[in-house]
Amino acid sequence: MTSALRYPRVLLKLSGEALAGEKGFGFDFETITRFAHELRAIASSGAQIGLVIGGGNIVRGSQISKMGMDRVSADYMGMLGTVINALALQDVLERDGIETRVMTAIRMEELAEPYIRRRALRHLEKGRLVIFAAGTGNPYFSTDTAAVLRAIQMKANVIIKATSVDGIYSADPKKVPDATRYERISYRDVMLEELGVMDQTAITLCKENSLPLIVLDINQSGSVAAALRGEQVGTLVS
Repeated sequence: MTSALRYPRVLLKLSGEALAGEKGFGFDFETITRFAHELRAIASSGAQIGLVIGGGNIVRGSQISKMGMDRVSADYMGMLGTVINALALQDVLERDGIETRVMTAIRMEELAEPYIRRRALRHLEKGRLVIFAAGTGNPYFSTDTAAVLRAIQMKANVIIKATSVDGIYSADPKKVPDATRYERISYRDVMLEELGVMDQTAITLCKENSLPLIVLDINQSGSVAAALRGEQVGTLVS
């Protein structure tokens, strides 16, 4: 069935806040279960799926560093938050019948496999969903950058950033109701207009490696599957 997919291998970037649903903190298992159903539908279409989750529903390193904590320590705390999220999502996914592996950039073998590129590729080839946790394993790098890095290393055809809005706008549509929504936009314009889709490091990596980026609304049922088929969903950055 992969022949029907424009993008047969995808790296999906999901924010930690998405796992919290309307609560904004911690976990909303009803929401996570809904995500699991969506991922099962994507996997059943034949797509190979890698996933990077943020840690903002637990701790965001860049925020607590502004409160006076050492930035390196704060970022490591954020990385551990992504591991907690990965384990929570793995449990829900496997209860939904999706074979899943968690791989961490920081070694913690009692919990998950260490990230080894060739092993990760093999998991994808065998149809397993791979969750990449602990960011890049280095402070000062966001999970957006980690997602793009893993997408490049996994030879993904596309990276999809799943958000709470249906694409990229000229301004925050929640604050500026008449903001312009883009169907397509270049990496260069995203950087020049400082649209805040991803940090500049992540966008630069996408541009240098000609990796298409799609930004869409994760709460719109079937949106990711439609994007993988090549349908117009969200905003395409290329």
